[in-house]
Amino acid sequence: MSKLVPPHGGKGLVCCLLEGKEKEAETKKAGGLRRIDISARAKGDLIMMGIGGFSPLNGFMKKADWKGVCEKFLLADGTFWPVPITLDTDENIKVGEELALYNNNELYATMKVEEVYEMTEADKKWECYQVFKGHGDDSADAKFWETALKDHPGVQMVMGQKKYNIAGPVKVLSEGEYPVKYPNVYKRPAELRAEMEKRNWKKVAALQLRNPMHRSHEFLAKIAIEVCDGVVIHSLIGNLKPGDIPAEVRVECIDTLVDKYFVKQNVIQAGYPLDMRYAGPREGLLHATFRQNYGINNMIIGRDHAGVGDFYGMFEAQEIFDRIPYVNDCATAHSGKKLLCDPMKIDWTFYCVKCDGMASARTCPHGKEDRVILSGTKLRKMLSEKAEIPDHFGREEVLVILRKYYEGLTEKVEIKMQGAASGAKM
Repeated sequence: MSKLVPPHGGKGLVCCLLEGKEKEAETKKAGGLRRIDISARAKGDLIMMGIGGFSPLNGFMKKADWKGVCEKFLLADGTFWPVPITLDTDENIKVGEELALYNNNELYATMKVEEVYEMTEADKKWECYQVFKGHGDDSADAKFWETALKDHPGVQMVMGQKKYNIAGPVKVLSEGEYPVKYPNVYKRPAELRAEMEKRNWKKVAALQLRNPMHRSHEFLAKIAIEVCDGVVIHSLIGNLKPGDIPAEVRVECIDTLVDKYFVKQNVIQAGYPLDMRYAGPREGLLHATFRQNYGINNMIIGRDHAGVGDFYGMFEAQEIFDRIPYVNDCATAHSGKKLLCDPMKIDWTFYCVKCDGMASARTCPHGKEDRVILSGTKLRKMLSEKAEIPDHFGREEVLVILRKYYEGLTEKVEIKMQGAASGAKM
């Protein structure tokens, strides 16, 4: 009997990925189906449905699910889910059709269409308000739309979606480039669970990473190791926004840190194939939801988790866990419909010169002038501008890797400093 938290939804791992003869037969069948091109975001969503990362989802959401998730964080059957998982198209598609789903000329899945619903401009705006609008300065009513359309990648993607959403179950036929490109990092939920069970872990924390691992990330991971059986450093290896550092560089940085600064039996490095949505608090909930499927029951939530610009309050991604719906009915609770992965809320972390070590706003009594403010955005900006990196910002072995990456860039992307990254809001 596994000691790990059960998968979300009460149905075990719902895996839509076909293998062996089933995959061969469905791939052959796909050759005769109508072809639909899908976005990189949908590709990542498909792979997660394939490997069980999005359990209990077995396909793209119907309108009732979409509406319930946006409005109440609930699927139509009452299962908790925080972010819409939808597929858009401009094609005139009928209910009952079977489709072959392609991205960049690669077949990823087949789909049986059970519902087609129009997404008007008003529908898209409503989704953006529900999912992406936060409590930060950039989300103020007077400026949200102007700022979001220019600077929020998630809003831009939703507003750029096509006229219809199509819903229905999928049969996934490919995991893309991830198993080959990241052979020791990309792990299916069942594989990660097996590795953690082998180590006899029960209480496990996940550190979400989309930036290179600096001293603050290292500190967060080690806090979790002190109170849990182990920590999974779980990196996003899908697409990011321009200016972010690619996954292969980030993986090399983590490898170096784990090798030199961690007790290896207490940490696992892994990766998952989603694109960032930059949905801040909602994405923090999504991170916890699919981490539960990976066997993780504690999600580290720090400052400005999954944020972009100044759209979200500094600790809004922590606060949202206290106001999501938890159904009190015992039958519903035992059915697995509630979220079982809890937040590990940690305050702003930094290096303090007077403390002579890493600290947080809860433990350090000193002033802002004594603190080295650490953030991935700030690090990327300094590296891109070839600025001197302050002492104690990052491990020198990691900075060597990052400097080499930036020296090899032929095109520079301007990196904007928001209040959270600069330390202005501390």
